[in-house]
Amino acid sequence: MSSYKGSYSSDQSTNFAIPIILIIFVAGIYVMVNETSAGFAGIILIGAASVTMIYWTRVLKKIASDKKPLYTKAREQETKNWVYDLIKGDGEFVFVAEVPGPEDKITVRLVEEALYIRGSSGFSKEVMIENASGMQIFDFKYRNGVLTLRIK
Repeated sequence: MSSYKGSYSSDQSTNFAIPIILIIFVAGIYVMVNETSAGFAGIILIGAASVTMIYWTRVLKKIASDKKPLYTKAREQETKNWVYDLIKGDGEFVFVAEVPGPEDKITVRLVEEALYIRGSSGFSKEVMIENASGMQIFDFKYRNGVLTLRIK
């Protein structure tokens, strides 16, 4: 299995976009002041606009860096509360866990030493099972929200 290891954060785009917006805004005010020939009042207006934009740039950067996805806390809580049993026997494993959803919505795959479980409502888990390479799911039972697998 392959996985993507590169990353791109919103902080990189914020650091790039906000200064450009600031420059465009200050240039627009400068052009408007030159068109009206406001003189000293124009310089004060450009200074006030620049200070305001610097302030809002810092506020926007802080908001962008502090904001976390709303689903993270719920997903972490769900992962912490999910309990499963893995019973090792002679040449086989028995896996038991609560999985939400009707039986026809549950999918289970065993690839190498990783057991992938997917249920309803976005439920998805991955369990690593040592020394399970070459084994297959022999028996699948689902009753009252409890999934039982026999792996040989």
